[in-house]
Amino acid sequence: MSLRPVKRVISSKPTLEGAGVHLRRAFGFGNTTDFDPFLLFDDFRNDVPEEYLAGFPWHPHRGIETITYVLAGTVEHGDSMGNEGAIAAGDVQWMTAGSGIIHQEMPKGDPAGRMHGFQLWANLPSSLKMTAPRYQEVKAGDIPVVTEDDGTEARIVCGSFWGKKGPVDGIAADPVYLDVTVPPGRSKTLPVETTRHAFAYVFAGSGKFSNASGPLEVKTESVGRADGAPAAKAENRSLVLFDRGDEVMVQAGEQGIRFLLVSGKPLEEPVAWYGPIVMNTQEQLQQAFKELNDGTFLKEKGRRVSGGSEA
Repeated sequence: MSLRPVKRVISSKPTLEGAGVHLRRAFGFGNTTDFDPFLLFDDFRNDVPEEYLAGFPWHPHRGIETITYVLAGTVEHGDSMGNEGAIAAGDVQWMTAGSGIIHQEMPKGDPAGRMHGFQLWANLPSSLKMTAPRYQEVKAGDIPVVTEDDGTEARIVCGSFWGKKGPVDGIAADPVYLDVTVPPGRSKTLPVETTRHAFAYVFAGSGKFSNASGPLEVKTESVGRADGAPAAKAENRSLVLFDRGDEVMVQAGEQGIRFLLVSGKPLEEPVAWYGPIVMNTQEQLQQAFKELNDGTFLKEKGRRVSGGSEA
């Protein structure tokens, strides 16, 4: 087995999006080659309603998939195909924009005013850029949870892990999307296929991700390990980008650690990107915005999918 080195540790940065939503961005809108097939990751945890209630009014998407995972509060949504609904704590919405969709997402806090969640953008390969839009909406109770003997827990949103398969399927990048909790003081090794790009996003507690199977200089903040191998320290709102290997190792801190572990197969295709539209060439990008202006952007009625099966 080969332990994945830590390529770098990134602190998410405060950002304004939508109609004035205060959130934190770990990566996006730059060179995202190291994260391919993923394009953007936002942490929209906020306890001040005035900083998120304006939401994300009607806007277009083409050429990508958006993955919204809610921890607290609800996100109400509607789209150009007439779909509407809400996802709540523990729920996931996986939207394939494909050839084009116009939608809105409006966060609503829980009774304590908390609105917590994440949004990840995944790129679509050129062959599926103009596929029909669809949704996969998964309720919290339908997401399998595996608990190991040491108390480590993994919620499996997408992909196969520890003998269980997540409910989201038919995704081009064949991603694995996990919500992992490791108890205080525990060390845990988690498998990740060598061919994938992978990252972890820490959102509760803290811990140390082992950096290599042998001694290796770490350019990020590091703490030495008893076995001589360095470890990169990751705290709340930190993203850990891994290099190649087939497993990651984490040592939980005194409060334990909870993080998303996400991996996907790189597309290795050119990216032409402006705002919510991601294509392969500048010509395709210009065509998309021309169609937005002349009213021909929407190509398909699309289909709505709930819980991994067509509804």
